[in-house]
Amino acid sequence: MAETSGRTADGRPSGTRHPLVAVAMVVPLAILLTVVFGGWEAVVTQASSVAGMLGR
Repeated sequence: MAETSGRTADGRPSGTRHPLVAVAMVVPLAILLTVVFGGWEAVVTQASSVAGMLGR
């Protein structure tokens, strides 16, 4: 009988993606939404706040 456990040859479940694949799928959409809704200022503000919290 066929193997139906739902796992690939490397042991990962067949329904999961590599995190970099997920990032590559989400980043273009995030950039598009940022441009369309004019959120560059908010992105810069948040990035500078995070950098300040990290001590940079």
